[in-house]
Amino acid sequence: MSGITEGNTTATPPGPVAMETADIVVVVVYLLLVMVVGIWASMRANGSTVGGYFLAGRSMTWWPIGASLMSSNIGSGAFIGLAGTAAAGGIAVSGFELNAAWVLVALGWIFVPVYVAAGVVTMPEYLAKRFGGRRIRMYMSVLSLVLYIFTKLSTDLFSGALFIKVSFGWNLYMSTAILLLITCVYTVAGGLSAVIYTDAFQTVIMVGGAFTLMFIAFSKVGWYEGLTEVYMASVPTATVANTTCHLPRHDAFHMFRDPLTSDLPWPGLIFGLTIIATWVWCTDQVIVQRSLAARSLSHAKGGSVFGGYLKVLPMFFIVMPGMISRALFPGKTKGPAPRSTPATCEIRVCADEVACAEPAVCQRVCGTPVGCSNIAYPKLVVELMPVGVRGLMLAVMFASLLSSLTSIFNSSATIFTLDLYRQARPAASEMELMIVGRLFILVLVVVSILWIPIIQSANSGKLFEYAQSVVSFLAPPITAVFVLAIFWPRINEPVSHSSPSGSWRLSASHFPRVRACQGAFWGLMAGLAVGLVRMILEFSHEVPACGQPDLRPSLLTRVHYLYFAVLLMALSLAVMVAVSLATPPIPDKHLHRLTWWSRHSTSPRVDLGADPATRPFSDSDPAHPPERPPAPLWRRAVLRLCGLSGASSDVPVARGDASTTRNFLKEAPLWRNVCNVNALLLLVINVFLWGYYA
Repeated sequence: MSGITEGNTTATPPGPVAMETADIVVVVVYLLLVMVVGIWASMRANGSTVGGYFLAGRSMTWWPIGASLMSSNIGSGAFIGLAGTAAAGGIAVSGFELNAAWVLVALGWIFVPVYVAAGVVTMPEYLAKRFGGRRIRMYMSVLSLVLYIFTKLSTDLFSGALFIKVSFGWNLYMSTAILLLITCVYTVAGGLSAVIYTDAFQTVIMVGGAFTLMFIAFSKVGWYEGLTEVYMASVPTATVANTTCHLPRHDAFHMFRDPLTSDLPWPGLIFGLTIIATWVWCTDQVIVQRSLAARSLSHAKGGSVFGGYLKVLPMFFIVMPGMISRALFPGKTKGPAPRSTPATCEIRVCADEVACAEPAVCQRVCGTPVGCSNIAYPKLVVELMPVGVRGLMLAVMFASLLSSLTSIFNSSATIFTLDLYRQARPAASEMELMIVGRLFILVLVVVSILWIPIIQSANSGKLFEYAQSVVSFLAPPITAVFVLAIFWPRINEPVSHSSPSGSWRLSASHFPRVRACQGAFWGLMAGLAVGLVRMILEFSHEVPACGQPDLRPSLLTRVHYLYFAVLLMALSLAVMVAVSLATPPIPDKHLHRLTWWSRHSTSPRVDLGADPATRPFSDSDPAHPPERPPAPLWRRAVLRLCGLSGASSDVPVARGDASTTRNFLKEAPLWRNVCNVNALLLLVINVFLWGYYA
């Protein structure tokens, strides 16, 4: 290959290790414990009502909420993607984890109070109440499901399958299908309560196992001081002449990098990433649904702070181990190993592995020619973990995969049931909604199993690049509309009302001078159009190979995707503000408890676009339930198996009335101060880490 300086490239793929009895026992015990916790939570939960199934009866305390926030976000994709990106580019990718602390505080202190005051279960439902009509709600619902299925689900399934293949050589299709079926059992039966409790259990496994591997890996390179030496010395044996491709970056141990030429420019890491993170942590159903399940505002805040503390940890037990993997398995080093490196650390010279550069070598090592950084974390597990503990690490990967999948399944079912199905069938009973929600989870499981062969054939590098690109192209307009909806009462949207015959039409009763364009919807559409243009360009032009000229359009080569997120956010905000100012405002009577400024309002609210045909969630008096004839035995057995039997004992879904808002927002002075002090401490620690590694 032209331009390649050949070294010793007689590499053979690192074969999977044989599973020892101790490893198998650890994995089986882990899966049994997950099933026990899931079944216990399913039996404890009341899944017969909307509030019980989709919001865990609003009974969750701070610690399972915080643990679930962590594990829902740190899936198997994070272990593979973060470690691989760190192996290739250094520590700056930690910014994606550290940035979460700021938006998690915003979630608990700003967004959750408004959502609870509004009395919503889903994020599309909030936009429907805030603006009226159905088109924004439908758009958000469909977009959320598409993002869940084709980015989060794909990435997590691929990463879990890759780990299983690299580490143990198991059959990908069968092992992943078994994991999905295990996930399905307690997710279908127990709803959000079972998901949160199993997430909390799996967070303990995940953190414990990851720290175990971290300490073993650090001991191999002489701890942090040794890592800084051996990482910068690790280069592939076959490099591209006159380029720095696949070489360690000179700024590998710096968070703040050049704003114009680096892979992660510091202004984009601060501003662009915050825009994307606000969508992930403050407006995404998967995350927000956990905070909405809190029993009080103090518990919601406590969960956010606890989740923020946990999000500091991946920098140390995922990112740095990824860099260690490159240092341990690079192919060769520039000179001898540093004096601080223990004698047990043998830098291999027989083959390029994590740091391979030559496509033919990479193909032999990991099965893809674009690079093998994605095997950084599995490689550590295979090479460093002793028997038994290796099984623990497989359990860690299973934990990250299962917790992420259960979160996606439950939140997707919530959106589909309450924002799509219930709009199509406004008179659906609560039992019907519960059955539909469970059936949709089964559909997602089937789709996931059918998706496995496609994921197996996908290019690993392209898959992660695809997932990140989709988020940066679609998330900024969503962030913009939620920020304006909460903080700027003037933003508007045309309202659809139901006529007596059930048909939908534009009403002039609230907007005497209704015009064709209104701010919220058309701001979203403008952002979507521009984002799709960038996405089409991104996927229609391949990234040139190392050393080849880059002939892509300037929009791709000169505008980093994090910068593009800032520009797209600014464009969406400008359109929303301009169009809203040019059209009539929404009257105040429709905004009580829907904005930050009116969250404590005690005035009755007239919901925009309310459909009178829609049945309330609880249409009977729980103290005097209507008498019904006993169901057949087979039906009672099926309902009990699905968690649909038993008396309703959960707190009903909040309806956005003043009394519900006052009860939730009321905080004891002691716990309010505890939450505030911990939030400040979390942010101080966060600023210190940013500054120390800047």
